[in-house]
Amino acid sequence: MESYITSELPKALFSSFPELDSSRVSITGHSMGGHGALTLYLKNPGMYKSVSAFAPIANPSQCPWGEKAFKGYFGEDKSVWKKHDATELLSGSKAGSFEALVDVGTGDNFYKQKQLLPENLAEAAKASGNEKGLTLRYQDTEANLFRSEGLGRQKL
Repeated sequence: MESYITSELPKALFSSFPELDSSRVSITGHSMGGHGALTLYLKNPGMYKSVSAFAPIANPSQCPWGEKAFKGYFGEDKSVWKKHDATELLSGSKAGSFEALVDVGTGDNFYKQKQLLPENLAEAAKASGNEKGLTLRYQDTEANLFRSEGLGRQKL
C-alpha cells in the first residue's frame, strides 16, 4: 500500500493529468488513515507540501489498540514499531520540516479511551523543533467521516 500511495498513484496521476502541479501535493486521512498520512509524510520528506489528519491514532506503539495491531503486523520487536509510528518518526525529524493540521474531536470515544494520543504528537513536535508546524485543533465533537469532510474543506 505504501508504494502505491507514494509512487504508483502519483505517477499515474501526473502522467494522465499534466496540469497537476507536483509541488503542491498534500496528503490526508481519517483515523488509522490519518496515522498513515502522517507516517507517509514523515517518511518521504519533500514529497508532500503538508499533511492533514482527522482523529489520527497518533502514537500507536503507546496505546492498547495500536500495540495489538503492531504486534500483529510487525511482531514483538518494538524497534520495528517505531519505524511505523508517526510520533516516533516526528521525534527524529529535522526541525522546521513538519507542516501538519491535526483535528481531534473531544467527544470521540477513542480519544476519551486514550487511543489517539495527539498530545504525544504535540510533545514530539516540540522536542524536535517542529511545534510551529503543527496545528493541533481540539473540536467539541465526535470524530466521523462527515465531520472530517467539512474540516478537509477548511484545509483547502
